[in-house]
Amino acid sequence: MSPKSALKAKSEPGQSETVSRPIALLAWYDRHRRRLPWRAAPGETSDPYRVWLSEIMLQQTTVKAVGPYFEKFVARWPEVTALGNASQDDVLRMWAGLGYYSRARNLHACAVAVTRQHGGVFPDTEEGLRALPGIGPYTAAAIAAIAFDRHTMPVDGNIERVVSRLFAVEEELPQAKPLIQQLAATLLANSRAGDSAQALMDLGASICTPKKPACSLCPLNEDCKARTLGTQETFPRKAPKKGGALRRGAAFVVTRGDELLVRSRPEKGLLGGMTEVPGSNWLAGQEDATARQQAPDLNGLSRWQRKVGVVNHVFTHFPLELVVYTAKAQPRTRAPAGMRWVPIATLADEALPNVMRKVIAHALNLPSGPSS
Repeated sequence: MSPKSALKAKSEPGQSETVSRPIALLAWYDRHRRRLPWRAAPGETSDPYRVWLSEIMLQQTTVKAVGPYFEKFVARWPEVTALGNASQDDVLRMWAGLGYYSRARNLHACAVAVTRQHGGVFPDTEEGLRALPGIGPYTAAAIAAIAFDRHTMPVDGNIERVVSRLFAVEEELPQAKPLIQQLAATLLANSRAGDSAQALMDLGASICTPKKPACSLCPLNEDCKARTLGTQETFPRKAPKKGGALRRGAAFVVTRGDELLVRSRPEKGLLGGMTEVPGSNWLAGQEDATARQQAPDLNGLSRWQRKVGVVNHVFTHFPLELVVYTAKAQPRTRAPAGMRWVPIATLADEALPNVMRKVIAHALNLPSGPSS
């Protein structure tokens, strides 16, 4: 038997465990389920639009951060057809501050596809959902289970942690994902697939937390192998992260009275389609003098003033450090090609990513970035 096969055999549950665990899990969920704005109340049917919207927003983002954005979206676009008929610019503006902006572009593209190709009705199978823009295997499984009660188990970070501890999965992530997926499926009840998935999500969020899990309150604690070993906090096993190299650049904040010079980033790539102040390339090891040479060219501009300090921001794959320069333009100065003047008072309506909010706040001595 290979080491991987032995590991799998060691982790697999027995027949009695396979039957009892889903029942215990649902009993716990019925008593302790979280109240979330996108979650149907007990006895109610889940709205596929709200399930889909929340799942896209929750990717790499916390429930706490998503809540206000979800409420804003459903207030403005209460159904998928309303969102599908909106402009991408409006969606990006509403999304600004939530991060990972490719999600917003895919969100809009998906809403358009559901509206135009499916008559405003989401497909009710994993296969049909995966054919939509921005919906991968996990999201398709989550929508299928929660919105349509398909017998499938989506595995997010919370479920990954619960399952890896319950079965003491020694293999490191991401290689362990297929095994964890297989083991998670054993926790599905014969009915109420959506509740089974949400129960595991809630268990990971409230009991089986990354640090100091409340094992005594867990409905599965008697069967948990990691708890028996006293090694709960060491799971899931993870390969060391490779941090990206620091990138450096410059941001140029130009004002014309009460207006600010901005431009839109290219549609594809990092922060695609978002609003920014002009800036240099973001490169590892870039010297300040090199970045400074990439300042926008405007007639009659005052001398550039470098602000004291730098703006730091961390993206998924690299940290960023920006030097900020400010300058003032004459009253009738035209914006260079591809740029535009916008009133500072209306910056909240612009699709500004968090890094640009930091830059503008730093340049204009604001207490914080423009609110979203």
